[in-house]
Amino acid sequence: MTELKKNLSSLKDSLPNILVIDDEPLIRETLTEFLNQEGFKVICASSGEEGIKLATSTRFELCLCDLQLPGMDGIAFLQELQRISPEVFVVMITAYATVENAVEAFKRGAQDYLIKPVILAELSEKIKRLLEQKRLALENQWLRKELNRIYPETKLIGKSQAMRQTIELANKVAPTRSTVLLTGESGTGKELLARVIHDGANPASTNLKDSPSRFLAMNCAAIPHDLLENQLFGHKKGAFTGADKDQNGVFMHAGKGTVFLDEIAELPLATQAKLLRAIELKEILPVGANEPITVEARILAATNKDLQKEVESGRFREDLYYRLNVVAITIPPLRNRMEDIPELVEYLLDKHAKAMGKRFTGVNHEAMQILMACPWKGNVRELENVLQRAVILSDGPLITPTDLPPGLAPAIGEFVLIDGLDEAVKRFEKTHIELILNQNSDKREAAKKLKIALSSLYRRMTELGIATGLTIPFA
Repeated sequence: MTELKKNLSSLKDSLPNILVIDDEPLIRETLTEFLNQEGFKVICASSGEEGIKLATSTRFELCLCDLQLPGMDGIAFLQELQRISPEVFVVMITAYATVENAVEAFKRGAQDYLIKPVILAELSEKIKRLLEQKRLALENQWLRKELNRIYPETKLIGKSQAMRQTIELANKVAPTRSTVLLTGESGTGKELLARVIHDGANPASTNLKDSPSRFLAMNCAAIPHDLLENQLFGHKKGAFTGADKDQNGVFMHAGKGTVFLDEIAELPLATQAKLLRAIELKEILPVGANEPITVEARILAATNKDLQKEVESGRFREDLYYRLNVVAITIPPLRNRMEDIPELVEYLLDKHAKAMGKRFTGVNHEAMQILMACPWKGNVRELENVLQRAVILSDGPLITPTDLPPGLAPAIGEFVLIDGLDEAVKRFEKTHIELILNQNSDKREAAKKLKIALSSLYRRMTELGIATGLTIPFA
């Protein structure tokens, strides 16, 4: 049983362990007696240092911690607990409630905040709500990991509007045999989307040699032009020096499956003509052959170039462009779907941690802020490289800003670590409004999503310095 499943099973079937940290004996005794009556197991500590020792040796579901402690205070304890046991939910308790204290506690990873004197009935409800929230989060995480394990090659991550539209279109075209042109910047995941389309047409994948589920990918830019035609269409015995037997190309090997041609714009014009025939007539002519051979493979093509401009410049055949462009799907760049980053981070971190035999539970708040603020010109591929590097260099279990490449944090450090709360709120509001406007060109729709009046939207745009002709934020 995996560690995640053990935690989930423990949370469901046994009495949750709660750690109570307070330097006042009466408060510790009162909380212990009440929580025991409520059916919880309670262990107490009188200092942050003692709490850390207990958390190192015992697994807790939740911790109630006083903010003002002798020696290590509540915030310092919270930071250390996040490092050694980030799965523990923390409720901070204080008699000196201020906005600054609350913001700092939530920033460091606390789940809730209570003011002394503690109302026991309120505390009971908070604990039950937080434990249920934790159970659901663990269950959701475990289910996602199971899906990743069962379908590791065809997982598209993203709940943003842009990705939902992309996935919806891919699901519609998948059951057909239509040619599809996938466009998007380098690193956005065009081959992964091609596999999703392929698997959508062949749900009962067997991967046998002659199975219609066969998926063969070729990068047209990675193969020398004089070898590319032979790779695609094959050759006959004696076609050239060294051709001592017939050799099938990719189209023949694919059978009734899928041929994915990446970087299609790099095909030479002569090869483009042969590909056009393969699409139109379902025929190929191997090198040195006199008779065409019928093929049945479906063709999916991808490019990060503007094929229309390539046609206009004479580098790409117009008739082939129209044959490929029966259905076109554009994958949005990562900077246009920043809300997908947390889920991407969780998936990619788990993937590389498993590959390296390490245990990671996530990234801390500051590291996530940095990842959310980067322009990601290399898109998901760049994000994956950053996380892979972090897994290699970090001891875990949490990725922190120091584990990220040095070039990431300094460029945006002022945004992430700004001290003034008012300025930080303004910057967040500006970023959020820009993201919504990028997703909704109609400002009325944007205002509806933001749940404000249209006049209020225009006023906030003016106050925050958001231009009418928007550029992508962080770019």
